[in-house]
Amino acid sequence: MARKRTAPTSSTPAPAAGSGGARSGARATDAATQKKIASLAAAVEKVSLAEKDPYVDIPVRALSNTKWNKSRRILQMGESQQRRNLFNLGQARKFMQTLLISNGCRELIDQGKTTSLRGMFYKSLHTISGTKEKTFADQDESDPIIEDLEVALGALREELHLFAKEAGKVVGNLTIIDSGDEIDLRRMGTGGYAIPSIVEPSVIRFGKCDAKFVLHVEKGTVWARFNEDRFWQKHNCILTEGGGQPPRGVRRLLRRLHDELGLPIYCLLDCDPWGHYIYSVIKQGSISLAFESERMAVPDAKFIGIRAGDYRRYDLSDDVEIALNDRDVARAKQIAAYPWFKDRRDWQKEIDQMLRNGFKMEVESLITKGISFVTEEYVPQKLAAKDWLD
Repeated sequence: MARKRTAPTSSTPAPAAGSGGARSGARATDAATQKKIASLAAAVEKVSLAEKDPYVDIPVRALSNTKWNKSRRILQMGESQQRRNLFNLGQARKFMQTLLISNGCRELIDQGKTTSLRGMFYKSLHTISGTKEKTFADQDESDPIIEDLEVALGALREELHLFAKEAGKVVGNLTIIDSGDEIDLRRMGTGGYAIPSIVEPSVIRFGKCDAKFVLHVEKGTVWARFNEDRFWQKHNCILTEGGGQPPRGVRRLLRRLHDELGLPIYCLLDCDPWGHYIYSVIKQGSISLAFESERMAVPDAKFIGIRAGDYRRYDLSDDVEIALNDRDVARAKQIAAYPWFKDRRDWQKEIDQMLRNGFKMEVESLITKGISFVTEEYVPQKLAAKDWLD
């Protein structure tokens, strides 16, 4: 199932992250990012010295500015921009916040340190002199500014030395080197290895890999069943989970496992519009983060279940049915209309079948067939028969 893997074997260990090429690569990235921040500041300064209204142009992160690249099978950001002017009362606050975050990131890079999204909120928080106005009301204000800055600079959050809370786990037949520490993902016990927010080669490098594929599951409860049953060991794979919609670190890791190790990615998600959307995000990228699809989307990812037809195929009881509400139906129709699903006959049939059933199902519903039915029969049968949606 896997293409030829290029990861080092135990006889040719990978160089420790943070040393050699990884370190020089990180320095070059930092220098490029600092140059982008300096260019943004210089543009604002130039306009100000010309006694004109200072501004910052921010690419629009919305469906209206998202394009579907059919040949590459990923979402990409368009060219529409929104201008933020200092002397516009409706835009002045965000203008100021953008420059504050920019300066905070510049300082982090200068110091060779990283901080969390929460940390950047506090780093940029203060009361404006002579007023009672705070720079940010809460983190819900600062996080979108960081995303705006990413697209304005063409620099990823990781390149700005920012990270998010860890979410997601991994276990399986792979050794990684995390900031110089060798970690055998075959020996992670019941808890697994927590996937960090930053998984770039300067931090995470791949060592010995024996796995033939990656199985990504939606939730920790399902992941725990697969881990307890040692599915990854019996079927020679890597097992990941993303706590629902996977965060950037998980999606980036999946992309790297696919690209660098040649591992197929199979997704085991709920049979509902939200499971379908999670698959869409993994496969094509997300609308709000279309600028990151180039390094995060996995166009070759496969959806193995749970499927609408499995209700009858496996003779599941009506106890597992969760009635679709109006919001579910509307979301399902919206997903079916996505350009990347619209022309896929198998996906149109899948969504239509779910709507005709009138109910959704969780992967956990397979427990009604036996506590380990999903690991011992369902997934192995699907993989053997190549019974998946693309």
